[in-house]
Amino acid sequence: MGKDTGMRKSLAKRFDEELRFFRGWMDKPKAVGAIAPTSGITARRMASVVTEGTKDLVLELGPGTGVITKAILERGIQAENLISVEYSSDFVERLKADMPGVNFIHGSAFELDEVLAPWRGRQFDSVISAIPMLNFPPEQRVALLEQLLDLMPAGRPVVQITYGALSPIPANRGSYSVERFDFVVRNIPPAHLWVYRRDLRS
Repeated sequence: MGKDTGMRKSLAKRFDEELRFFRGWMDKPKAVGAIAPTSGITARRMASVVTEGTKDLVLELGPGTGVITKAILERGIQAENLISVEYSSDFVERLKADMPGVNFIHGSAFELDEVLAPWRGRQFDSVISAIPMLNFPPEQRVALLEQLLDLMPAGRPVVQITYGALSPIPANRGSYSVERFDFVVRNIPPAHLWVYRRDLRS
């Protein structure tokens, strides 16, 4: 009986997450980008680049319903060391209620100077991004990546999810390397993960 109750609660929570995501997608399809929340498998794979238990800051872009946020926290990151930037105000309000202590910021990833002003001068360990990069011009994507890499020591990663087979940030456009990190079939739609690092020769 207890097991059935737990399963029903889990399914209800998952349905609630998907309903919220769908509503957000209907309101701002270009801002949300995907057609379903990121799977737990994909979220954990993306979060795996975070240094376990690091005291440095971690930046998340586009948390959506918070699946990836939870996976980052499971890496032993203190809530106050996680900064999560979300464009949808509706998502932000729910995320704050679900995960108190995390720095959920309503804003744009393309306005980082303003968004990250309270943490200016702090070092970041890694960046986890689920923003729909392909909705923006290539020059804007490259500029954002360079700005993100400036937050971290050379060699630390920015991981980006996308649903196309090619890197959403073109190679040979700046001082960074591009690496195909994973292809997760158990995601809707199947997800390609890419990792970008500052070129150590720069």
